[in-house]
Amino acid sequence: MKKLSCIPSHLLLQPSNEVKKILDKFYKRKEIQKLAADYGLDARLFHQAFISFRNYIMQSHSLDVDIHIILNDICFSAAHVDDLFPFFLRHAKQIFPVLECKDDLRKISDLRIPPNWYPEARAIQRKIIFHSGPTNSGKTYHAIQKYLSAKSGVYCGPLKLLAHEIFEKSNAAGVPCDLVTGEERVTVEPDGKQAAHVACTVEMCSVTTPYEVAVIDEIQMIKDPARGWAWTRALLGLCAEEVHLCGESAAIDLVTELMYTTGEEVEVRTYKRLTPITVLDHALESLDNLRPGDCIVCFSKNDIYSVSRQIEIRGLESAVIYGSLPPGTKLAQAKKFNDPDDPCKILVATDAIGMGLNLSIRRIIFYSLIKPSINEKGEKEIEPITTSQALQIAGRAGRFSSKFKEGEVTTMNREDLNLLREILNRPVDPIRAAGLHPTAEQIEMFAYHLPDTTLSNLIDIFVDFSQVDGQYFVCNMDDFKFSAELIQHIPLSLRVRYVFCTAPINKKQPFVCSSLLQFARQFSRNEPLTFSWLRRYIKWPLLPPKNIKDLMDLEAVHDVLDLYLWLSYRFIDMFPDASFVRDLQKELDGIIQDGVHNITKLIKISETHKLLNLESLSTESQSRLSGTLKSQARRTRSTKTSGSKAAEPPSPHAGEKSLASRLVQQGLLTADMLKQLEKEWLTQRTEHGKEITESGTYSKGTRRKKKEPDSD
Repeated sequence: MKKLSCIPSHLLLQPSNEVKKILDKFYKRKEIQKLAADYGLDARLFHQAFISFRNYIMQSHSLDVDIHIILNDICFSAAHVDDLFPFFLRHAKQIFPVLECKDDLRKISDLRIPPNWYPEARAIQRKIIFHSGPTNSGKTYHAIQKYLSAKSGVYCGPLKLLAHEIFEKSNAAGVPCDLVTGEERVTVEPDGKQAAHVACTVEMCSVTTPYEVAVIDEIQMIKDPARGWAWTRALLGLCAEEVHLCGESAAIDLVTELMYTTGEEVEVRTYKRLTPITVLDHALESLDNLRPGDCIVCFSKNDIYSVSRQIEIRGLESAVIYGSLPPGTKLAQAKKFNDPDDPCKILVATDAIGMGLNLSIRRIIFYSLIKPSINEKGEKEIEPITTSQALQIAGRAGRFSSKFKEGEVTTMNREDLNLLREILNRPVDPIRAAGLHPTAEQIEMFAYHLPDTTLSNLIDIFVDFSQVDGQYFVCNMDDFKFSAELIQHIPLSLRVRYVFCTAPINKKQPFVCSSLLQFARQFSRNEPLTFSWLRRYIKWPLLPPKNIKDLMDLEAVHDVLDLYLWLSYRFIDMFPDASFVRDLQKELDGIIQDGVHNITKLIKISETHKLLNLESLSTESQSRLSGTLKSQARRTRSTKTSGSKAAEPPSPHAGEKSLASRLVQQGLLTADMLKQLEKEWLTQRTEHGKEITESGTYSKGTRRKKKEPDSD
């Protein structure tokens, strides 16, 4: 007799409404939910699994015999609703394969004892020295002196510029030093042998090479939501007899706690600022009040462009520094500003000046105190700058090595001055946790258990399963996941895919993102990315920029060359022409430098051709935008009262302290937002006019004859 394995669902002995009641009762049972949690089904997964299980029972054309029998038994009180759980769990494991190996996954993603990941460091007793102090206190200088006097050493910095600076200082002092960044390797020994000293970006430091002295700069960045893991790795993993940490006092308690778990004591050396800094009792209020040595700090490119243009209108010359400029261009602009014989006496910059550049600044002027940021959850926030950020930026004024021995700080707007004082006077919040990041090996082990899961989903599952104690957190992986999803459809091995996803790219630059995609596609076809191919891809030779858009496009090409160089040190066979690309990048850097040198001309051309919309180009434009906002508000009010009254047109005579200008200055509105508001208002006004016209009235109020029925 043939065994029956499935029964058509329409042959169930009980009506479907009875089965639905059984399933609803099963879902609401607290005991079932608790039991599901024991098997790794949290509330979200339990709900998803139940919906799928219910649909299977209610909508499937055939049911397993055992489920058919148990449902009938429950209906006749021969079984309890809880007896459905084994069948539910079997179904859940089919749709969530992770449940079959959850114990193994929990072990792989156990991040509770990071010190054990670095056996070489644990094999020696390290001396930890924390150099604590504000900017311009000499803390890094003292640490570097120990580094230079050691037989071997490694410097770990947050920026390529800082690594370059130590590389040059060390070699100038007669201490042979190599350079290692994500995009560059420089050996100074003629035979190519590694020098005893190396200056590197913190992500690139070796945790297996022994050193006498290690320096970790800006240790407070261990809390960074995206990059904090690199400082944690360096702190726990560097094999050095002495590890010198430089940074804010806010990190002392956390570092001490972390070193307690490794059995290492922390010696704290405290430094005071070498030169005084004063918060002025008046704001700048007008760019007419600028003096030589002033630096205006903005938190958006549009503000940079706007302020530079207004300074040029006043017959002054300014240097410009912002984050997306190539390092060579930043250094060129810094040199121009610092040169006493150069007519450029004003600097307009973002907070990129907070680290890595030696600048001779007399006075820091905050154009705004509002800065967009990304929190630990990857969410964008627009809030006033933190005390730590304000101190870092303000501390650039009146540095010990500059010609200005006393620093001053103020704001552009009078209403921001009290807030600045309040921010600077707040105590810096102590750092509570250090960042961690899954390694390629851990992700590979996850993939072994979940072979059909995408890399992006593997990261999500890893973060869900990861266990950390209170001293650590898992860094935000959104950029990694963005790259993973971008190249998901390209056939690559998991290890290669992981490396591509760790490549640092600016996901706001479409050309850079498409280049990562193109590089991955070429790689998957086993086609080396040669110099000639890259020249064709970026359409070299490139012309000097004619406007701001051209300049931004050149910056994006520079980032693409950076991406090539970064990948060339991971896949030398597939990216074989790093030396040629580096020469090409230097040539491009020169083109960008010329563009930035003439940035006010580019801004002027962009304005003329309406390629750029700045917040504060003139009082007239501010007034016009303000009028738009005000008339929109009046229109809203009149609509509520009269229902069909047409909106007033924008007033061209709004006051200088308009709503638009105040919102822009406070960072609550951007040029794009204002432009969009204006477009929406004009669209609404046009549509409203059409409605009135169709009812027989011109929007200007003149009467119109009604059409005859056959007039068309």
